[in-house]
Amino acid sequence: MSGEADREGFAAFLLRMRARGVNDPELFSAIESVGRRTFVPGHLQDAVWLNRMLPIPCGEALEPIDLQAQIIAALEPLAGLRVLEVGTGSGFATAVLGRLAGRVLSLERFRTLVKEAGQRLNALGLENVILRHADGSPGAVSDGPFDRIVVWAAFEGLPRHFVDQLASNGVMICAIGPGDGVQKLVRLTKIGSRFDREDIGEVRLQPLATGVAATL
Repeated sequence: MSGEADREGFAAFLLRMRARGVNDPELFSAIESVGRRTFVPGHLQDAVWLNRMLPIPCGEALEPIDLQAQIIAALEPLAGLRVLEVGTGSGFATAVLGRLAGRVLSLERFRTLVKEAGQRLNALGLENVILRHADGSPGAVSDGPFDRIVVWAAFEGLPRHFVDQLASNGVMICAIGPGDGVQKLVRLTKIGSRFDREDIGEVRLQPLATGVAATL
């Protein structure tokens, strides 16, 4: 990380997270080492560390840094674990997960985002991350089971079809609720053939889209 603006922005971010009860040195170190500036469009550089949604290509958005950190902290992507991410976006969270976990498979429905995120991840030398242009709504059954699953979008109801894709005691983080309203951010832990659910916050994420984009 270089530049006074980055250092000040990162310091402010750390203070906000500690006030929320998130104080994970490994997570903060991963975020700092990845950096955020190259994942944010040029005209939004002044907002790199602000706690707000930022538009990215293909009509998508980069989630607020505070929310990304909160979700990754709740996911607990420990060294050696296999992670499935649905919604690569700019690749920022993907890169952070790559620093923390053993192997990351990230699915993205927009080919443009896959290409751009791939270039950023290659520049960071993250060889344990695989990006795939694919419909993420059904998950990645043939690649599982996974120790951790994170979905950066909202389901209308409990995503039961992901149970079989989690290893025993595996954890999934996602939002559940109406696409046009407030949703519950939930932490789902696999117990046997079911989920143990813990509500950990409220969010407003886009509903999970199906299929792959035809042109972008």
